[in-house]
Amino acid sequence: MLASWYDDQGPAADVLHVGELPDPIPGPREVRVRVTVSGVNPGDTKKRRGWLGSSMPYPRVIPHSDAAGVIDAVGAGVDARRVGQRVWVYGAQSYRPCGTAAQYTVVPADLAVPLPDHLSDELGASLGIPGITAHRTVFADGPVDGQLVLVHGVLGGVGSLAAQLARWAGATVIATVRRATDLDHVDPAVVSHAVALDTGDPVAAIRSYAPRGVDRIVEVALSENADLDNAVAANEAVIAAYATRADRTEIPFWPLLFNNVTLRLLGSDDFPAEAKRQAARDLTSAAAVGALTVDIRDRYPLDDIAKAHDHVDAGGGHGRILLTIP
Repeated sequence: MLASWYDDQGPAADVLHVGELPDPIPGPREVRVRVTVSGVNPGDTKKRRGWLGSSMPYPRVIPHSDAAGVIDAVGAGVDARRVGQRVWVYGAQSYRPCGTAAQYTVVPADLAVPLPDHLSDELGASLGIPGITAHRTVFADGPVDGQLVLVHGVLGGVGSLAAQLARWAGATVIATVRRATDLDHVDPAVVSHAVALDTGDPVAAIRSYAPRGVDRIVEVALSENADLDNAVAANEAVIAAYATRADRTEIPFWPLLFNNVTLRLLGSDDFPAEAKRQAARDLTSAAAVGALTVDIRDRYPLDDIAKAHDHVDAGGGHGRILLTIP
């Protein structure tokens, strides 16, 4: 099969190779997926770079955890009728060496989720890491029907899906963007009120929409937003943080304590297995009824995987980076 891999960590152009590797064979309770689209996440490029001092977990790594494609072979214990089924894949390179930047990937059968025929491969390949993380930020602490949910970074991969899932589940969504120029990109069908963090008084603006405070906060930059979150959180609110910009993040401890706020920290590789399965079910159901959409920023052929990684590493802009697999 044609695949990309790295044997050492470092800059994308220096360590990513593209060439032929043996076709993988599914083992017991596994399926093989003929990949059509592979999703590129910041987590994938961080692993390749050795972010936070991480080392090579395996001698060789085929990167990427997310994909869409068609099951073309199954291992023992898997219903043979799954052959030919369109699926979206998550977790392919989570504690496993061989991800989705290849013509074939082998995963445990429940990590290949049936993809309804009317949904695109591009959407399917965008539901894994960002979608499951978004689902956990919204639902880890129970239903949100009738609640006020504040989503920071609503134009980002996780933030966008979190806002859509919260709205699908009956919440009123308030959202922030970094710059006033981004406000025009916010979907008013999903977000009731959007606030730019670089304009005026964001706390006052959020409080004008949520005078008693917000019930849930989906947080992408805890180190920057901790004081704002404290100022707008309702009593017994939950701050669900999946990222921060400072490794040692300060929080206003006593005000949060007296407000009985729960701080939930979320690392997607280690969510409980049942939580991931429930997220996969809900993401597929929401997408099937048109409640989820994903903006695609750019597509690259597999041969240009280094450029795709550099694009993700550079940040900026909004939307998903995808690899098309020949």
